[in-house]
Order: sequence, then C-alpha cells, then structure tokens
Amino acid sequence: MKQTTHPPDRLSAPVRNGAAAAPPPAPARARRRSTSPQWAAWAFLAPVTLYLVLFYAYPLYRNLDLSLRDYTVRSFVQGNAPFTGIENYRTVFDDPTFAPALLHTALFTAVCLVFQYAIGLALAVFFTQHFRLSATLRALFLVPWLLPLIVSASTWSWMLNSDSGIVNAALHALGIAPVNWLTSPSWSLTSVIIANIWIGVPFNLVVLYSGLQSIPASLYEAAALDGASAWQRFRRITFPLLRPVSAITLLLGLIYTLKVFDIIWIMTKGGPADSSTTFATWSYQLGFGNLLPAFGPGAAVGNLLVVAALVFGLIYVKIQRKQALS
Repeated sequence: MKQTTHPPDRLSAPVRNGAAAAPPPAPARARRRSTSPQWAAWAFLAPVTLYLVLFYAYPLYRNLDLSLRDYTVRSFVQGNAPFTGIENYRTVFDDPTFAPALLHTALFTAVCLVFQYAIGLALAVFFTQHFRLSATLRALFLVPWLLPLIVSASTWSWMLNSDSGIVNAALHALGIAPVNWLTSPSWSLTSVIIANIWIGVPFNLVVLYSGLQSIPASLYEAAALDGASAWQRFRRITFPLLRPVSAITLLLGLIYTLKVFDIIWIMTKGGPADSSTTFATWSYQLGFGNLLPAFGPGAAVGNLLVVAALVFGLIYVKIQRKQALS
C-alpha cells in the first residue's frame, strides 16, 4: 500500500540552532503600521511648525519682553535690561500722542475698510457681466496691488504735491484753489486714506469676485422670472450668500490696515504735528525714529496693535461658530 507524505506543518517545523523561525506577533506589526503614518505626519508638520516658531512666536515673545523691560541701546545689545512690568504701558497711555494716535488709527482703519469693501464689491458685481475686455480691465485693476508699496506711496506723494502735483493742477484747471494735501494738518490724514483705499481695492475685488462665482446663476434666473429688480436680486441673493466671503475679506483688510506703515511714513511721516500719526507709525518713531530710542514704549504700542487684531479675530471666529450652529 502506497503511503502518502504531507508537507511538514509550519508550526511543527524543525528547530534550527535552538530557535523556531516564527513570524512576529500580529500586535507588533499593527504597532509598526500605526506609528509609520504618525511619523510621516510629524515630518510634514515640522517645517511649518519651525516657520511659525521662528517668524511668529519668537518675535511676539521678544516684543512682549521689550515692552516689560527698560531697554536702552546698550542693554538691547548686551541684554540684562531691568524688569519694569507695565511701566512702559503707563508711559504710553500718559503720553499726549496716545489719544490722537488712537483716533487716527480708528478713523484710518474704518474709512479704508468701508470704501475698499464698497468699491471692491461694486467692481466685482460689475465684472460679473462678462462683457468684452472684462478680463483685461480686471487685470489692470490689479496693478495697484502688484506694485511695491514704496512705489505706490512715492507716486501718491508726487500726485498730491502742493506745488507740482497733478491733482492740484487739475483743481486749478477747474477753478478750484489748490490744497496742501500733505503739509496741512486738516488734509494729511485724508491723503493717506485715499492712497491706502486705492491700494486695497484690488484685493477686495479679487476675493469678492471669486465669491460671486460660487453663487448659482439659477437663483438669479428664478428671481428675474418672479419680477425681482436688480437691486432686489442684489439685496436678497448676492449680499446674503456673499456674507462668509465678506467676513473674511473684512477681517483680513482690518488686520492689514491696522499695521499700515509704509504709505503713511513715506507720504507724511505721521505729520504735520502728528496729524496723521497712527499706532504703527508711532511705534516705529518711538523705537527707531529718535536719537535715543524708547524700545519699551515702542514695543508696547506694537503690542496694542497685536491685541486689537487678536480681539477682532476672536470675534470673527465666534460669529462663524454661531453661523455654523444655526
């Protein structure tokens, strides 16, 4: 009778050198598979984390440290500045420049935001008509946003020059007396507001135009069939559906406008007689604009801007959460 042989079972395999060649346990393999994606995720997060620490967290820490110590030029280089607590903030609040700078910052930010958003929204709605040369005109409107700020500010300084500016030349041609745009305390803040509005409109145009593209055209068609006018379609469809995009546009515009320095400094340097001084220019003037710099008060003014931007950011997050829950 023929005897059949079967291959030896893996578990009953002969032992070589006193140890069986058994596969690793299943839990160990599962642990290796689970830790591999975690290491990959940390590897991708490492560059971003390093960037945030070096260029955001550390400068904020240094600015806070500057505002809580009595730094001089020598101690700024060598260290060991004495700790003064909130004394620098008291110095800032007691300074006679604080109230005008706060008012100018609020006016500059509010007026720029309102006009930048209103003009940007009007242009965005206008360009949704898709007429001939629409794309070309949209590209031309981006020019103020693409130019370096020093070029834009220098151009506006030349245009608003009291003696040789093109704006006063146009006013003279119309029979209107020339205006001292940059040298009059009554007009200096208005001048920098006009320049900043011109620079910020393209950003609002691009973001709001992108938001308008996401609104279904069928809604406008249905409203038109129901007899809704153009204003009613804008008020009932465009504006409500554009609210999330408008919120982030206004928030980014607010943060940018709060810290505007280049335009004001190049055009007026905060003058004359501090008539166009904002927190951004005042902070720079305290820290670097004098022979004896006041690093502590300058950093304190900068921290006030950071707190203001943080407060508005938290308000935006809270509003977004309420809208998501509703």
